[in-house]
Amino acid sequence: MIVLSCNVNVCGSMQELNEVGKDLPTRAGDSEANREKNRYPFILPYDHCRVRLSVQNSYPHTDYINANFVPGGGSERDFICTQGPLPNTIADFWRMVWEQNVRIVVMVTALKHKDIVRDYWPLDPGTVYHGLIQVTTVTRKKGPDYFITTINLRHVNRIITHYYYPSWPDRGVPKSPSTLCVFTEHVRQHLETIPRLGPAVVHCSAGIGRTGTFVTLLWLQQLCARGIRPDIKAAVQDLRLESDRWCCGLSKQCKSPPNSECVH
Repeated sequence: MIVLSCNVNVCGSMQELNEVGKDLPTRAGDSEANREKNRYPFILPYDHCRVRLSVQNSYPHTDYINANFVPGGGSERDFICTQGPLPNTIADFWRMVWEQNVRIVVMVTALKHKDIVRDYWPLDPGTVYHGLIQVTTVTRKKGPDYFITTINLRHVNRIITHYYYPSWPDRGVPKSPSTLCVFTEHVRQHLETIPRLGPAVVHCSAGIGRTGTFVTLLWLQQLCARGIRPDIKAAVQDLRLESDRWCCGLSKQCKSPPNSECVH
């Protein structure tokens, strides 16, 4: 049994990484044409690893979405980490899913959060259109603390699995962190069973604390499954160099009660 906990030593190490990546440019996200596509003006994708959409109708700024490729223990593009879709970026979100050949979307925030768009996918079986993409919910199942929705995208039929974990409050930690580890392990095992055709998408609201913590935890669980002793600081440092979305989640967990730990 391997215990991943936020103890004093880990929290101190996280503080040492606060400045990692801070000098990397974010010019695309900060350009005037793209500012309305950002949920928060200070959370922007790094230029060197941002997700680039196809340019539409020769308008250069249509390639922008607030999202970064990040590593996850297999390649430099195992995940796309992004903000929750805004009303004016839902079509771009699904275009990203389509163009990047995504098969798994993970949402680690509650729908009731005031800043999350509620209907970027149908909660019940049915169809919505976002831009040129038809999004159809085929089935929705409830797990112990999460929901799994099967979605069909049409340009051409493509099945997407949408994982929704609503028990993680903004600026906090789940009441039972062990449920997060069970959820993360479920996603990890699913990723192991499908061809790596494209990255998995992970988002919360801002795309920082909960998103970063989830990806870090999944990466560490992947190392454990391979019999490799996880190095939390090294993993977070690698992630910080790809996206300014990290450490926040682990820093928040350091402020939680001492028994906040994940056991795998």
